[in-house]
Amino acid sequence: MLRAFGLGAILFGFWLALSGHYTPLLNSLGAGSSVLVVYLAVRMDVVDHEGVPLQVGGRFWMYVPWLMWEIVIANIAVAKVILDPRLPISPRMVVFHGSQKSDLGKFIYANSITLTPGTITTGVEGQEFQIHALSSADLESEDEEKEMDRRCRHVEGG
Repeated sequence: MLRAFGLGAILFGFWLALSGHYTPLLNSLGAGSSVLVVYLAVRMDVVDHEGVPLQVGGRFWMYVPWLMWEIVIANIAVAKVILDPRLPISPRMVVFHGSQKSDLGKFIYANSITLTPGTITTGVEGQEFQIHALSSADLESEDEEKEMDRRCRHVEGG
């Protein structure tokens, strides 16, 4: 029940943030929409620890700035490769080993890799993440892989 209330509060807060208008009519429409969505989510039985992961809240918001910075750095690296007249790409498929235990942790790790320009997670099987990289330079630093794995494990709660 707590997750349903949390979902409703998040949805209504999101409505308010995007609306920008705070008249009684719009606020009541937003509250009604939020209640309807929560009702449907409860009926569909998706309001659980994975559907509404409130347990990762604070840890996730500590992770986002680091991920955004990594995305900026990777964007610069990809731009350098693309703007180079020789186009020095060397696409590769590699396997990373993650230490996440839950599906939510694996989801966060796989999407963090995919959000970083130049790399895409193409498959997950157990603890192995199949990654496609634009250039071998994207894969040279094993420290970055371990750092992202460590941070995603922390978000997961490990």
